[in-house]
Amino acid sequence: MQTDLQIARAATKRPINDIAARLGLTPDQILPYGHDKAKITHDALAGLTGPEGRLILVTAINPTPAGEGKTTTTVGLGDALNRIGHRATICIREASLGPNFGMKGGAAGGGRAQIVPMEEMNLHFTGDFHAITSAHNLLAAMIDNHIHWGNALDLDTRRITWRRVMDMNDRALRDVVVGLGGPANGFSRQTGFDITVASEVMAILCLSRDLADLQDRLGRIVVGYTRDRQPVTARDLQADGAMTVLLKDALQPNLVQTLENNPALVHGGPFANIAHGCNSVIATRAALRLSDYVVTEAGFGADLGAEKFLNIKCRLAGLAPAAVVLVATVRALKMNGGVAKADLAAEDVAAVTAGCANLGRHIENIRSFGLPVVVALNHFDGDTPAEIAALQDYCAEQGVQAILARHWAMGGAGAEDLARAVVALAEQPAAFAPLYPDAMPLWDKIQTVCTHIHRAARVEPGPGVLDQLAAWQAAGHGHMPVCIAKTQYSFSTDPDLRGAPTGHVIPVREVRLNAGAGFVVAICGQIMTMPGLPRHPAAEVIRLDDLGQVEGLF
Repeated sequence: MQTDLQIARAATKRPINDIAARLGLTPDQILPYGHDKAKITHDALAGLTGPEGRLILVTAINPTPAGEGKTTTTVGLGDALNRIGHRATICIREASLGPNFGMKGGAAGGGRAQIVPMEEMNLHFTGDFHAITSAHNLLAAMIDNHIHWGNALDLDTRRITWRRVMDMNDRALRDVVVGLGGPANGFSRQTGFDITVASEVMAILCLSRDLADLQDRLGRIVVGYTRDRQPVTARDLQADGAMTVLLKDALQPNLVQTLENNPALVHGGPFANIAHGCNSVIATRAALRLSDYVVTEAGFGADLGAEKFLNIKCRLAGLAPAAVVLVATVRALKMNGGVAKADLAAEDVAAVTAGCANLGRHIENIRSFGLPVVVALNHFDGDTPAEIAALQDYCAEQGVQAILARHWAMGGAGAEDLARAVVALAEQPAAFAPLYPDAMPLWDKIQTVCTHIHRAARVEPGPGVLDQLAAWQAAGHGHMPVCIAKTQYSFSTDPDLRGAPTGHVIPVREVRLNAGAGFVVAICGQIMTMPGLPRHPAAEVIRLDDLGQVEGLF
């Protein structure tokens, strides 16, 4: 059996100009990065007019070590829609180096449903993440430089909230002290690093409409507070212009292709815990102008990813999905039903049925947004007919189709039934509405998501949380949506509590204002913004072979 990397290397790629032509883009409307990837220019984006296609959201049940295949399904569905005669474009996020060299791996799909060039996409790609890291850290440097040269803004060094970032998992940098070594090195203070995908700059880039909107949002970033508790912004430090310069090219969406030579826009990568966890608004909007169907995905399970996509991205960008695809696997449902990973090979219909409680919870949540949903049963070789039937019977009881999809093994041909079901759903009228109104107070928004989506019995604010939210409310930020940052593995804040738990308590230990991105983050449980590497990270086996090719990336 070939690995994902071997399959990707064997692909027959078309020149990127040919892929652009599929979208109606001319050679002068793209900026090629080699022969197989390009950016769509700002001028081309500004000139896109006409009707928009239909937006299809792909999400999943809660992730497990057994695997769900959300990105693989996104790619397979996009290929399948093209196979049955529709113009479809895929929109996904870029991969972070941290997970690639850690444990999770890349983000380009798998098997016969991949986006290529896979190696470049999972490594440096077109340099977007480096630009975001540089822009973020430029602002950090300007903060300390401002203090060093007299601190005219009266920044309180105890209340600086802007940290530094790097695109790597490095637990040793979570808490650091800067400015040691005497007066020439500035004033000593405690700070830390987050991973680049957790940066507010990443979230801003992915929510910006154009360069002017990007600079305006960057200028609104709150970096800290004065001694009399007044906010200090990036615009106050005169950093927004230079940050925009660094991000000018990064704002342009990246065009690549699937194994079946269909167009894909891979752009942005906000953390799905600490931010909204989906590709850029600018890429999604461009794809909608250029296609009949746009297939995009949200990060992690539907309780985190789809909720943020619908309550944050769609609200702020004026988007409305036509249908939702909910990905599930027999293996993952068995884990939700109590089976250990080592025992997943044995048939266990009862465990599948028990695990369907997790699937059913996600179905209910998606329907609460007024959206039609179809379940994509991502096929694994070990799935038995009885287990598949149990899942499909459960979905039928919920009034939802469960379509067996074999795109991993067969590419788009294995997802044609799913594509036809999606088209049928998308042609029906939908009544999409976010879960809460803009005018709802911030704490009430947090409680609404935690009790309605995560089924918590109550939400407990940590010390100072309610006072901080009240202060932001009074300062004019009360209209913002909220981002619940918690573990992706459970509806609760306990990652080991699988299935569909109820009656749990969600503790909000702190809240953060992303004034530039336009949302408030509620940090719940033990969520980390700088991950660590596992005991045996993937980096231990990644190397170049004798031919100079990457080995061990997958």
